[in-house]
Amino acid sequence: VMTFHAYPVRAPGTHYRQLNDAFGFQLTRAQQRVAMEISQDMAKPVPMLRLLQGDVGSGKTVVAALAAILAVENQLQVAIMAPTEILAEQHYLAFAEWFASLGINTAFLSGRVKGKRRATQLQLIADGTAGIVVGTHALFQEDVTFDRLGLVIIDEQHRFGVHQRLALREKGEGDGYMPHQLVMTATPIPRTLTMSVYADMDTSVIDELPPGRTPVTTSVMPD
Repeated sequence: VMTFHAYPVRAPGTHYRQLNDAFGFQLTRAQQRVAMEISQDMAKPVPMLRLLQGDVGSGKTVVAALAAILAVENQLQVAIMAPTEILAEQHYLAFAEWFASLGINTAFLSGRVKGKRRATQLQLIADGTAGIVVGTHALFQEDVTFDRLGLVIIDEQHRFGVHQRLALREKGEGDGYMPHQLVMTATPIPRTLTMSVYADMDTSVIDELPPGRTPVTTSVMPD
């Protein structure tokens, strides 16, 4: 049996609390519970593989940011991959704003980033200057080298193939270590189906919307 190791991430520190304060709002009970499940997973010396499911507007990105700061506090890099340029840019703007106040650099990589700008971003990623790296499929291209990738976050994970997810994870493999993985989706998946499709994946569900959010209605329409 192959045993995979991961860098165990120590308990939340100063940056974690500062980021929590920087949000400017109180996390819902569901967000707090899910964030705790993730931090407990990341504290283990085996790689986390967790699916985070929650409706649009339930605050998955905030939970992902808390997972990211945990890794960065432990001198690990974080890669956040989104399926489209627009979604990747949205994540980049949010993460860059949250993390800049903590003195943490965020890099951005997509198909549109070319030439000199691309070379600069690749350098920031390779030498570890960028603690957070946000992008599209461009993140797992051959010329992208990470310094010490410890956490991979994949948004709208059903939009990526298994091999694409593995290609990004492999960027962090070395010395028998593998990055922790958090995959996110807004698509409601019945628990039994989740367990059969992702047999080796733990599931966290944000089942509560922040105050004032309009509930999302999911409907099935006949042909």
